[in-house]
Amino acid sequence: MAIFFTSDTHFGDARVLRIDKRPFKTVAEHDEALIAHWNEVVSADDEVWHLGDFALHVRPERVDELLSLLNGRKHLVAGNNDGPATLEAKGWESVQAYAELALEGRGIVMCHYAFRTWKNMGRGWIDLHGHSHAKLKPQTRQYDVGVDVWDYRPVTLETILASRFRRRTATPS
Repeated sequence: MAIFFTSDTHFGDARVLRIDKRPFKTVAEHDEALIAHWNEVVSADDEVWHLGDFALHVRPERVDELLSLLNGRKHLVAGNNDGPATLEAKGWESVQAYAELALEGRGIVMCHYAFRTWKNMGRGWIDLHGHSHAKLKPQTRQYDVGVDVWDYRPVTLETILASRFRRRTATPS
């Protein structure tokens, strides 16, 4: 079993095609691609922490359908665009505004929003967030897990941490 993180899927939300310049012609194409990308990396036994903005402007039945199409056991850390249909959907293992997790020897705080400071920041804990759609310059140990950063798919902590290391080591001194 692996644990994945993602955010800002915005299923059903045509605004992301324009505002975030996502490379899809229609919302239907967008949603189908995100479902396919999710299921390419997440198996039925995996766990996924979705850090908000799951779906917008969709019927409650569509939220339930989307959750049933996506592999894994899913937790929601609610975002500003998660309405009652998303928050009350039956497909979530849990729904909360903030969460903490111990994983791979690290403490993790998770919220839809990026924090300027967070619990145990000075002790090496990391902050996973969404909301910024790859437009926010991160702080040390702070990572945007939104689909705009990660090729429209969930990612593991190992992938997240390795990407920052590669970027840092590739930068000329």
